[in-house]
Amino acid sequence: MNPRDRISAAIRAANARAEPALVGFMTAGYPSRERFREHLQAIAAGADVIEVGVPFTDPMADGVTIQRASRAALAQGVSLRWILAELQVMPRLAVPVILMSYLNPLLAIGLEELSRTAAAAGVCGFIVPDLPLDESGDLRRALAPHALALIQMVTPVTSAARLARLCEASQGFIYAVTMTGTTGRSVLVPDAVLAYLDRVRALARIPVCAGFGIRSREQVALLSAHVDGVIVGSALVEVLERDADPAAWLGTLRASAR
Repeated sequence: MNPRDRISAAIRAANARAEPALVGFMTAGYPSRERFREHLQAIAAGADVIEVGVPFTDPMADGVTIQRASRAALAQGVSLRWILAELQVMPRLAVPVILMSYLNPLLAIGLEELSRTAAAAGVCGFIVPDLPLDESGDLRRALAPHALALIQMVTPVTSAARLARLCEASQGFIYAVTMTGTTGRSVLVPDAVLAYLDRVRALARIPVCAGFGIRSREQVALLSAHVDGVIVGSALVEVLERDADPAAWLGTLRASAR
C-alpha cells in the first residue's frame, strides 16, 4: 500500500472497530529532544496516525501550548532535517506518520529533496497550514512520485465552492478545523459546527478528521457521529509535559466513544 493510502486505511480500520480514529499530535523534540523516539513510540501505542509538528518561529495557526513547545524544541536544536534523520534510523512505526510544517522549513530543504528524504524516512504525508490550495502545485508535484499525501484544511467559514475544491484535492484525510482562530482552546461543538462537519463528510471521498481544541472524552463522543476521526494536539502535548502515559490518556478518549 502506498504511503498516502496508508493514512486513509488506518482511519478506516479504526472505524471498522466502531471507534473514531485518533490522530495524535506531538511537537518534535518537546519536551525533550533526547526522548523524541520514545515519545513517538508511546503515542503510536494509542493513536491510529501520528502528526509530528516541525518547530517553527512563527506558528501562526497554533495556540500558546504548541507555541511554547515549538520555542523549546528550537532552543534544543530541533530542525526538519534532524526530524527526518531521526525517523530514517529508528524502527518503522506500525501507524502512519505525517509531518505538520509551515512552508518555510520545507522550502529551505527544497521540495524535491524533501520528498525523497521524507519517503525514505517513512513519512506518509504533510499538513502545511500556511500553503493555500491555489499555491500548492509545486509541492503537490514533488510529493506525487513518492505517493505522499498533501492534506488540506477546511474551516467553518470556507465557502461552499471552495469547500468542494478542497475536499476533492485533499489526500489521506480532510482536516476539518472546528473553529476559527488558533489551536488549544476547548471547543464546545455547537450544532452549527456539527452541521458544517456533516457537509464536509457529505463531500468527502476520503476520511474526515476534526481538529483544534479537542481535549475531552465528551467532545470525542459527540464528534464521532459526524467525522471519521479526531486530531488531538495541545492536550496531548500537555500530557507529554506532565510525563504521563500518552497511550493510556488516548485510550480514555477512545473508550468514551466506544
